[in-house]
Amino acid sequence: MKIDSCLFCDKENKEKHKIILENDLFYARWDNFPVSNGHAEVVSKKHIVSFFELNNEEVLQMYDLIIKVKEIITDKFKQDGFNIGLNEGLAAGRTIHHLHIHIIPRYEGDVKNPRGGIRNIIPGKGNY
Repeated sequence: MKIDSCLFCDKENKEKHKIILENDLFYARWDNFPVSNGHAEVVSKKHIVSFFELNNEEVLQMYDLIIKVKEIITDKFKQDGFNIGLNEGLAAGRTIHHLHIHIIPRYEGDVKNPRGGIRNIIPGKGNY
């Protein structure tokens, strides 16, 4: 089901999306507001909101595309690491209610102290 006001359902809009590649169920795009060089997203072609709505086949296709995007990013940007994740729910910071997974390249020195990585989404919880 396509939702007219949903950014990710409007996949064919070339002004909003720079598509990297796709498979039957997902497409990959460069993030419009990248956190770092090479920040990409893997997006469900079907309008679903939650990662937990995926069936096994969908998870496999999502993972396959994540791996292929990781290879493209590595070839193009030569990153030093990655953060991969999604915002599941409003409390987790989701702003677009359509399943998308962020693939964020990380670079040596991009933050003063990267220890704790994703745990730093809650201030003070990254260093333990």
